[in-house]
Amino acid sequence: MVKENIDLKQSELVVKAQHVNFYYGKTQALFDISVEVGDRRVTALIGPSGCGKSTFLRSLNRMNDIIDGTRLTGKIEINGEDIYGPSVNVVELRQKVGMVFQKSNPFPKSIYDNVAYGPRVHGQRDRARLNEIVEQSLTRAALWEEVKDRLSANALGLSGGQQQRLCIARALAVEPEILLMDEPASALDPKSTTRIEDLIGELRVDYTIIIVTHNMQQAARVSDYTAFFYEGSLVEFGLTKKIFTKPREKRTEDYITGRFG
Repeated sequence: MVKENIDLKQSELVVKAQHVNFYYGKTQALFDISVEVGDRRVTALIGPSGCGKSTFLRSLNRMNDIIDGTRLTGKIEINGEDIYGPSVNVVELRQKVGMVFQKSNPFPKSIYDNVAYGPRVHGQRDRARLNEIVEQSLTRAALWEEVKDRLSANALGLSGGQQQRLCIARALAVEPEILLMDEPASALDPKSTTRIEDLIGELRVDYTIIIVTHNMQQAARVSDYTAFFYEGSLVEFGLTKKIFTKPREKRTEDYITGRFG
């Protein structure tokens, strides 16, 4: 794996994966992945379908744990803590590391209740505080002005792009430090995609964002760093500008220029 020398201070380091291997039963999906992600950066994971990028993303908040027969070796640290250590509270981990999926998945509840769901699960009962969290989260997700007069309406009545922004608001409501996004705009029209990309640009001020995308132009537009995965391995990692203009690995160049994938 070609890795650019990225000199992150220890205080800037948020995610550190070391020699990570991942298995679905007997099938190995990730091979010796080592990568470091800095605070309040946007890191894009790119590569062809089935290359391991979504598996790696889901390993960062242990979403893969819900699949029977999975196993991870190596080490993943978030803010210096081994997230696969025996004392880790997975619920608290997923509060710290939020996730937005490829297909928007709002609950069949009101817009308000979708956003308030996470804080309520974590014990927040004060109505005034919940109102504040809902407004703040919807504002951060660039949705407040569109829905503020119909918070009691069913979230399933929103457009696809609005539903995805609602899911982002829902993730933000529990005040995560890291936001994982698994192809968040792949099912959206170009206008909604632009809204999501603009939103990522705004959120990067406060959050560390890791995004999986098949869209090369999107990766180039929104990310600071890019990691290229191929057949379960991390082929190349570095500054997005360099990955897209002067990749060191031929496989990276071939993928970016459309020769395969």
